[in-house]
Amino acid sequence: MLQVGARIVATRLPLIEAAPGQPLPPLPRSAWIEIDLDALVSNARLLQGSLPSGVRLEAVVKGDAYGHGAVPVACALVAAGVQSLSVATFDEGLELRQAGISVPILVLFPIPPELVPDAVRLSLSVTAGDQTLLERTLAVLDRLADAAVPAGRELPIHLEVETGLGRGGLHSSDVPAAAAAIEAAPRARLAGLWSHLQAAGDPDRTADQAARLGVASNLLEEVGITMPDRHLAASGGLLAASAPGYDVVRIGLAMYGIVPDGLTVGERHAATAAGLKPILSLRARPVRVTELAAGMGVSYGPTFITSRPSRIATLPLGYADGLPRSLSNKAQVLVRGGRVPAVGTVAMDAVMIDVTDVPGAPVSVDDEFTLIGTQGEETIDAIEMAQWGNTISYEIVTAMSGRLPRVYYAAARAVQMRAVACDLEWGGGEVGRPDARGSEEEPGPLGCE
Repeated sequence: MLQVGARIVATRLPLIEAAPGQPLPPLPRSAWIEIDLDALVSNARLLQGSLPSGVRLEAVVKGDAYGHGAVPVACALVAAGVQSLSVATFDEGLELRQAGISVPILVLFPIPPELVPDAVRLSLSVTAGDQTLLERTLAVLDRLADAAVPAGRELPIHLEVETGLGRGGLHSSDVPAAAAAIEAAPRARLAGLWSHLQAAGDPDRTADQAARLGVASNLLEEVGITMPDRHLAASGGLLAASAPGYDVVRIGLAMYGIVPDGLTVGERHAATAAGLKPILSLRARPVRVTELAAGMGVSYGPTFITSRPSRIATLPLGYADGLPRSLSNKAQVLVRGGRVPAVGTVAMDAVMIDVTDVPGAPVSVDDEFTLIGTQGEETIDAIEMAQWGNTISYEIVTAMSGRLPRVYYAAARAVQMRAVACDLEWGGGEVGRPDARGSEEEPGPLGCE
């Protein structure tokens, strides 16, 4: 992010749109991610349909939409009818605004008070979970000159309540005073009251957290403050059927087709969970396939030594792309519809695969490997990869590096590509570049430009 005078300008990876009837440009490398936008929309509609009438689904697109690509994902969701989005940081919200997205966007973590004028201009909602930072935020609003932002623009503030996560939020007893201060401040509006579950699969712990949020709600009612939107449940709370829906349910991981690791799905949401479709596939073609003699070490260490003459394929991605080093000698990948083992230490830019036992003609650099996704009758999902690496599926997908090209599919056709760099002179489509308009400009139309 660059500061240019009084304006905030976002820089982001270029997004290439395929022109009608034209292909996308060549991939800049032979390892890439595929994103199924149709499956994304299907998941969103399935999840919205599982909510009680009147409860809004808010799509969480923080962490670059959990590694899937915030702008293309948000555009597809808004076009499909999703009415609001959540991000974690100010610059994530800025990126979406500069992409032309105008639906409400909530920043879930408190922003630096210095950025409050920009948040007002961009129509971002912010979180307050600390009394000192709230006071500083309101002080900035109090000093904000009318000429600094468009007339009538205000800052919606969501109060986070500490209900037991131990990470952020005001204690229930402090909520009424904080809400009153917001309502008394110029250009501020109390827009939400929320918390986050510590263990969505634990009904007793979740009930306790819901009760604490209820205490905060009751305290607001007692002092006559109009109740804002309340939200507590996320993917886990919804699918486990453990948390009240309130007015809004924030859906992140499930939107991308992944049930939270280890979650016991509630009976009434079993069909919803079963219908979710993972939208991300990770694929690669080798940069070398060669025969190694018995006794050869593979990769650093070496942590793997061939016990027989072996055929080893080198895939051009590694821990700099988000493939955990902890997968060394543990992971499996798919080629020709079957599983083969990763061998040796995962390097920064490479992982080696033993393809000695693949039937048929020897595996070559023309074969496509699937690290996450389906090939033939076999599937490797993010949860399985996470288990090999002793982590969780959230980390697997969100760690996918920006240098991995992402190809977006709709109606079985590649429609967009995002890469670190691309040929801006390529004539097959249009390149979306950061909008140079200042943040004083009105947000773009519903959806994306």
